[in-house]
Amino acid sequence: MKFLLDTHLVLWIPVSDARLSRAARLVLGNPDNRILFSVVSLWEIAIKCGLGKLDRRIDPRSIRRQSLEAGFEELPVLGQHAISVDVLPQIHKDPFDRLLIAQAIVEGITLLTADSNIARYPGSIRKV
Repeated sequence: MKFLLDTHLVLWIPVSDARLSRAARLVLGNPDNRILFSVVSLWEIAIKCGLGKLDRRIDPRSIRRQSLEAGFEELPVLGQHAISVDVLPQIHKDPFDRLLIAQAIVEGITLLTADSNIARYPGSIRKV
């Protein structure tokens, strides 16, 4: 099965953050699963680092490198992803989350998240 990581998971995995649930660890540890991370997450991390909203020790370049080294696949942002945001219900307004949801829907990938708001969207979303 293919899974797209929500941004907080992209941040938590390299440091084995305690917030990473057992369910998430099971998905990540299953060799039959393909794990993807989005350029959207890297963009969000870079912006929030630049604004001082994330720990200063977080480096988006290292996050990308570690994700690739872990065997995760990088998902680019395509025009179809961007324009698919317009059909999503207005559950919340975070543009990064909305683009991740649209990517998952367009690509037929299950979005893996710990965020209850994201889990309310239609489509294949797994809250862990």
